[in-house]
Amino acid sequence: MYALLRAREADATELLTDETYSFLVPARAWQGFFLGWTSGTVFYFGTCYWVYSVMHSYGGLSPAVSFLLLVLFSLYIGLHHGIFGALMAVAGRSRVGFSRKALVLAPFLWVAVELLRAYVVSFPWGLLGTAQIDNLPLARLASVTGVYGVSFEIALVNTVFAAAMLVHRKRRMSMLAAALTGAIALQATVLVKAEPSEVEAYATLVQQNVPIVRQWTYEGYKGLVDELSAISRAPELGKDRSIAPLIVWPESPAPFETDDRLFSESTAALARKERSWVLAGATAVQPAGKPGEAEQIYNSAVLVSPGGGAAQRYDKVHLVPWGEYVPFAWAFGFAKALTHEVGEYTASGAGRMPLEVGSHRYGVFICYESVFPHEVRQFAQRGAEVFVNISNDGWFGDSGAPWQGLNMARMRAVENHRWLLRCTNTGITAAIDPLGRVVAEAPRNQRLALDAPYGMMKDLTFYTRYGDWFPILCAIISITGLLWRDHEGAHMTHPLPV
Repeated sequence: MYALLRAREADATELLTDETYSFLVPARAWQGFFLGWTSGTVFYFGTCYWVYSVMHSYGGLSPAVSFLLLVLFSLYIGLHHGIFGALMAVAGRSRVGFSRKALVLAPFLWVAVELLRAYVVSFPWGLLGTAQIDNLPLARLASVTGVYGVSFEIALVNTVFAAAMLVHRKRRMSMLAAALTGAIALQATVLVKAEPSEVEAYATLVQQNVPIVRQWTYEGYKGLVDELSAISRAPELGKDRSIAPLIVWPESPAPFETDDRLFSESTAALARKERSWVLAGATAVQPAGKPGEAEQIYNSAVLVSPGGGAAQRYDKVHLVPWGEYVPFAWAFGFAKALTHEVGEYTASGAGRMPLEVGSHRYGVFICYESVFPHEVRQFAQRGAEVFVNISNDGWFGDSGAPWQGLNMARMRAVENHRWLLRCTNTGITAAIDPLGRVVAEAPRNQRLALDAPYGMMKDLTFYTRYGDWFPILCAIISITGLLWRDHEGAHMTHPLPV
């Protein structure tokens, strides 16, 4: 941000090398917005490059159109960085020159913009704090503040580095040393080893490895169901005998439907044979209630009891735009080719209620829902003792998206102090402990079953109880700070006092 600062009486190069500083004139709002927007666009273009392959390989769009959509997507999501840049520029201006208020507000503004992404735009993909998921002691802050508190820490350390660039040379080294020490201290916590989490039971997570695009015949469909049933062996009873055996099938591109006789009979037979609960991703169809009404199609997870009966069902609440439905379909008709591959689903209005598996409660959420901190916490708040995330990551191909999705799911485990069983179509299938550590992982792009260890947790973290209090507080502080007018004596005629 402060690369845009200009001097009224000296150029920027002299300003940063001369011992006698002229006063600074911060960037204007539009300059801050443009710099932030540019950096945000580059970030998302490099992070979400998989959008191209999804649109081209599975949406049936030409390479040129797919690339254009990736650019437009990056420009749109990058607007959030532009908002941050504009607000920083506004905070940095005063009637005399540069205001130190920008340095104070920077971490608060960053978190406030992340909150905007999560609630308003509904795309909290790759929140800054997720980058520290392997730093166990630092990541545990998320159990109090959510991932936003870790984002705040990262932004704070970088703000100190930025402040060091604005002081006189003789003070710069001491500030840089302080900032570097803080950064090293935060990273050094990676070396702190925590005790292994207690394992009470095992679940069988079936990684189906089913191709996304496939022309199904009855023989091929039946062969797939038979093969999946053959590798779906009930796990051995764990330490806690009250935890019933569980077999999980992921969200799948196969045409599994709850009212399909082959699917329902096969999962029921599997449950009876293995004397195990079976949780399987499937499509649920609700016929139209009245003439002229359309049928409702849900992306669901159906739970089958050891007796073979369909016990409960969770219907996905937060759908993927342009993947499971087309928002503003009249303007985005080109995306219908993509939704044709997966269907046009209806968001469930039933809410996020745990499923009863024997005497315990399991919080089940599907694919994209794992990136929303405030939504996943509702399962733990309502009694879920363990999380289960089923997903079809085959859409991403061999890009970095499956690992990005895994790390965001790991942060949900930390925030709520819950074991997380993550069962995917092509990977990454894994068991994650309440500290966010991957304790068991299946190799990608293979059809197999993973014996996944886990345990039951009933405690409620501060974040589970009180939700997004921290980012909301950051937003309030940001608004207050932006509206607060600097007093005459608080204006800086030098970057920072000597």
